[in-house]
Amino acid sequence: MNTSSNTPWPLPFWIAHRGAGKLAPENTLAAFRLGAAHGYRAFECDVKLSQDGVPFLLHDSSLRRTSTGSGLASAQSWSDLSRLDAGSWHSRSFAGEPLASLEAVARFVQANRFGLNLELKPTPGQERLTGQVVGREVLRLWQGQALLPLFSSFEPVALEGARETAPGVPRGLLLDSPRESWLAEAQSLGCVAVITNYRLMDAARVQAIHAAGMKALIYTANDESVVAWLRANGVDGIITDAVDRFAPDH
Repeated sequence: MNTSSNTPWPLPFWIAHRGAGKLAPENTLAAFRLGAAHGYRAFECDVKLSQDGVPFLLHDSSLRRTSTGSGLASAQSWSDLSRLDAGSWHSRSFAGEPLASLEAVARFVQANRFGLNLELKPTPGQERLTGQVVGREVLRLWQGQALLPLFSSFEPVALEGARETAPGVPRGLLLDSPRESWLAEAQSLGCVAVITNYRLMDAARVQAIHAAGMKALIYTANDESVVAWLRANGVDGIITDAVDRFAPDH
């Protein structure tokens, strides 16, 4: 098997996208808690670096869409970022919800024995650095834990950085558009999984991923007919926003 570590596969079949990232402000602990309330035991989230190298959760490079901040998140210290409101943009009931540090997320998932898919979402130009720093922090924060996160990224260089500092933490390659080199890239990175846009996944791709000894996962399936097709064709995991519509059975 093509594997980056001897650790067991860390995720159940159902994974909540950005926490419960539609029902609550994405990438916050409030979203994780709401996903957990719907029975989810694993979460996907986006991690990047503050100016002073603290890993925290945010999808965009800019703060504007999902917080009261503005400008590049990577240009601001964690001390400043931690004081922003990352909830009121979503709805009044979440006003005052802070940005989540990776350390806070680690405490939450470990206390509840939840799985975690950490998408390395570097600010452009920080691909390798983000992978390296997050890799080191995961080793520190998950020291002695049997259940490790799964790293994933659209950026192979970010996965290379994570492999340099945390070679034993499993990795998955993310794909949003087709390219001929995808399988060779995943193999060269020592990935244990390939995670594609659900529109890219077909029976032949599932078979190719499995033949290479890797898991086949998809994002972001929110439609019942799509989910039924994916399950019938052997995918190993589904990342969804629809935590209120799909009850996680395993």
